[in-house]
Amino acid sequence: MPFCLAVTSVGISALIMVLHLKQQCVVSIAGEGVNLCRYGKLSWLEIASKSRIFLFDIFLLGPQAFKNGLQMLLEDKNILKVMHDCRWISDCLFHQYGVLLCNVFDTQVADALQFSVETGGFLPHRVCTLQECLMQHLKIPSKWAAIMNCRQQMASENPDIWFLRPFPPSLLKALALEAMHLLLLHSSLMENLMSDLTAVVHGYLNTYRSGSGGHLCSTKPTCMELPKELRQLLDIQTLRKERAVRNYKMNKDGLLIRPTPMEFKKRNDPQEDGNYGDDVDHSPTNKVVSHLASFYNRDVLCQEKLEKSKSRGESVEEP
Repeated sequence: MPFCLAVTSVGISALIMVLHLKQQCVVSIAGEGVNLCRYGKLSWLEIASKSRIFLFDIFLLGPQAFKNGLQMLLEDKNILKVMHDCRWISDCLFHQYGVLLCNVFDTQVADALQFSVETGGFLPHRVCTLQECLMQHLKIPSKWAAIMNCRQQMASENPDIWFLRPFPPSLLKALALEAMHLLLLHSSLMENLMSDLTAVVHGYLNTYRSGSGGHLCSTKPTCMELPKELRQLLDIQTLRKERAVRNYKMNKDGLLIRPTPMEFKKRNDPQEDGNYGDDVDHSPTNKVVSHLASFYNRDVLCQEKLEKSKSRGESVEEP
């Protein structure tokens, strides 16, 4: 079961968490604050692996958090960081903390690229929010969408809520959801972006072996002529472009007009499409969320649960 931990002080436990993250090939990263750029203020930095979610309280930790390992992690070229619209936090981290982010997979960029592939080369007239991407690519349950909607509403009504301590558990829940869903979104987008490559390679594998082989004696292995399996990509692109022209409106700049957020919601509403029920687990993240109702205290959100388990003599996995 993944641990969900809040880091509010610099010490051995924080170092252990950073060391865990340094061992990963892929992590997700998100940040929350006010006017998140060089002129704004960062409050929370959420970092997740497949088995851990760490919420770093930058408001309390300050620059020391980055000096004690976070900068080394964020600048590591061997660790892929999954983020959504990295422009703002990249500016903030560089100009306020001297952190140069690298090796980033941006899900907003990947979503726009996927849209272009699906439409035969057209670009959308706007980019998608993280919530829209989650609804479109992961079809998250309505109750999770409600949590994120509540988060957005609370933040819009009071931007300084990110600096409230103790922090509301409902918002901690939303932060943990965001970090974990980014990893799932990365997997989904990568699968979609690689689908054409996978299909063509599958055709390559069967080009000769499924035939009689009679013509192979006259075929030179060094022939560089474009194979028919690759030529078919032009036909696929043409079909996709024709379908896009039928299904989308186009603005004066030649960009396809994407559905509104409400149309996204209607298209992917679990109550309408029947993909999910509110009482059923459909993702590992639901198991994480179920343990996040009251996990905030000064050092570790799950500390009370761990202490109770230890007092009963149960085996407890340490982070």
